[in-house]
Parts: sequence; structure tokens; C-alpha cells
Amino acid sequence: MKTVLESAYRAWSAASAFRVRRERYKNYTYGDQWCDMVTDRKGRRMREDRLLFESGGRPLTNNLIRQLVKTVVGRYRTQMAESGFYTSGGIADIARRNSLAELDSRMLEEFLISGCAIQRITDERRWEGCGVWIDNIAPRRFFVNSFHDPRGWDIDLIGMLHDMNLPEVVNRFAGGSMQRAAELRRIYGGAESPGAFSGSELGSPECSMEFFCASEPGRCRVIEVWTLDCREKSGDDRPGLDFAWHCRCLAPDGTLLAEYDSPYAHRMHPFVVKFYPLTDGEVHPFVEDVIDQQRHINRLIVMIDKMMTTAAKGVLLFPMDQLADGISWERVTDVWAHSDGVIPITGRGHHLPQQVVTNTANSGAYRLLEMQMKLFDDISGVGDALLGRRAVGVNGAEMLESQVHNATIALSDIFESFTAFTTARNEKSLAV
Repeated sequence: MKTVLESAYRAWSAASAFRVRRERYKNYTYGDQWCDMVTDRKGRRMREDRLLFESGGRPLTNNLIRQLVKTVVGRYRTQMAESGFYTSGGIADIARRNSLAELDSRMLEEFLISGCAIQRITDERRWEGCGVWIDNIAPRRFFVNSFHDPRGWDIDLIGMLHDMNLPEVVNRFAGGSMQRAAELRRIYGGAESPGAFSGSELGSPECSMEFFCASEPGRCRVIEVWTLDCREKSGDDRPGLDFAWHCRCLAPDGTLLAEYDSPYAHRMHPFVVKFYPLTDGEVHPFVEDVIDQQRHINRLIVMIDKMMTTAAKGVLLFPMDQLADGISWERVTDVWAHSDGVIPITGRGHHLPQQVVTNTANSGAYRLLEMQMKLFDDISGVGDALLGRRAVGVNGAEMLESQVHNATIALSDIFESFTAFTTARNEKSLAV
């Protein structure tokens, strides 16, 4: 079983760079947009917001990515509701039991952020009842062999990481045997440790701990691995080879907890996977395209804030020879703060008191910010019509609907790809 476990670990490790990028995209989407690690002049590595603080700035954020994602998800939900996607056909009962409209909306959100849509379909008994159950799988718990076919037809190893409590492990894998239950308690007696096979010889310790150790104390890590196995056909009258999807559930030390061929009518693994767009095995999601624009917008806002903070706003230049006898500078300051104040002056000299106000509008920063905002809309393909903004010169519902339709064309590739994913999911759900 160690060979299977090693293969699963290698597939997991190969996606470590992707998981790092996904975490960054997720941070940007949900507002942590100064999370990148940078190097200061002294060679110290630190978060970008800390460096800005130490430089006397404030890490301001204008989160356009979150609004962008919400707009796309909202448009998708509207289209699905209008088409009756979840209420018609044989999928209606499964959709109602699993709240598929909500589940798919959150899956589309993940699809936009990371480019991954992953769901697992099982037919089992749960607290909610018996039947077909569909679950969203986070990419950080998922692994698959490197594949290049956008349909996933070249996948031959796939699986996920489970974190279960000990009673659930015993319930699932003991089979009612007290001896087996005792063995499972022994295996997971130190659930916080990786076990005998730590995988440290295969990769970094951080990646090893993330794979072999449960994410929470007191939980038990179970590794579910599905492989496409080749075996000889049984029986003398049927020579040749047979292929079957085979599942193995493993403990972190390599102990086999359970194994079986696919019990489903479709004879496949229980996962439905869509990576978008899949180019040479790489994924470059929707959010990735607007990260740089978001960074430029945030920096321009910080720059404008710095300019406004340091600019002269109503500074009074008061020549010393204009200060009248008996008038203190404190009184001048106090009177100047009132709109109806009167300050006596001597009238001597050539210069009178004057107020200084700096005009920051001519710096060009505002025009640059406006340009970056326009670029953000152009690159994302989500313009004023989809965002619900009033377009200049647009009158009438037909004209507005036409603009919304045209704007949706830019997103049609994303919607069609995700619809292909949900259609494949529905077909596999009905064939369980």
C-alpha cells in the first residue's frame, strides 16, 4: 500500500505551487490585498502592508475583485433560475436534497478564484437520510495526477484528504469488529503525528505535514485514493485485460483501512472535476487576470491619500511684522479657526497674511486611477451593464437589456465551461 500512498503524495506535492497561488487569489478576493511577501532595503522579508506601515503609509484597499465575483455569480444564478435548471428533469429530487443551487453558486465562486470545480458524489446513509449526496471539495484537500485533457479523460489517480473524528473512523472502517476497532484506536492513538511513513524523503516537511496530518488537533487523517487498475480477466473463456477504478482508504502510516472496486453503476470514481482554463496542464483562473489592476488601484489610492494628508490645506502665512501689539500667536491661531474671526494687523510691510491651499487634482493621479478602473472593467469583461451602473446615454429597457446581453458574451466561455461541469455532475449523479 506504500506505493499507492507514495503516488498520492507525489500528486499532492506536484500541486503545491498551485495551492500557494490559490491562497493568494483567495486573499485578494476577500480583501487581504496587501498579503504579498516583499523585501525591504535591509533584506528583510515581510508582508507588504507591514512594509507600508513602516514607511509611514496606510494600506488602503478598494476591493473591486469581490464585487466582480459577486456580479458573475449573481448573473449565473439568475440564468439558472430562469432556465429551471434545478427544478426540471430527473435531477430535481437530488437538487432539492443537496441544495444544489446554493452548492453550485459557491462552487462557481471557487471556479472563478482558483479555476477549479471539484465535487464528490456518493450514495450513502447520512444523518439527513439515505440517497445521493453531493459535496463541494476544496482544492486544498484534493489531489490528482498531472493531466492535460480538459475533459479529464487522462486521469488515472485521484483522491482527497479526510479529517474525521475517531468514532467516525471506527464506524466507517471497523465493520462491527471489536478487534478491528481496537486496531484503529491504536493506529490513531497519536492522531497529531504523521505516522511511520511521513513522506519527508519525498518533499518538503511543510508539504508532508499538510498531507499526512489532520488540520485540527484530535482529528484523524484518512487518505482516499482512487486508481485506474489493470488486471487479468477472470475465467478461462475470457482472456485479456480488464480495467477498473479501485478505491483504497489509507491511514497516514500506510495501513489499509478499506478497499473496493467502484460500486457505482457508472463504474467510475466519485469525483467530477473541471479545471479552467487547462493549458499544458496549467490553470490560470478568472481572478488572476485582474490581480495586477487591483494592485495598481490600491497603490494609487494610497498615493492620493498620502498627497492629501501632506498637502497644505488652509495653512496661514502670517508675516511677523503684521502682528499687532497685544495679540499673541495663540490668539491668531484660535481666531483663524473660526469662520467669523477678526485678526488685527499692523498694515506695515509689503506682505499681508494669506491662506495656502494645495490643489492635488492637477497631479495626474486621479486621471491615472480613472484609467486603471477602466482597464479593470475591460480586462474582466464585466462592464457597467452587468454591474448595475447607469450607462451614459442609455435610455429604455431594450437598450439596457441589449447591453447586458453583449456584456454576458464576454463571460460565456466561463459559464459554458461551468455548465459542462454541472451537466457531467448531473449525469454521474443519476448513474450512481
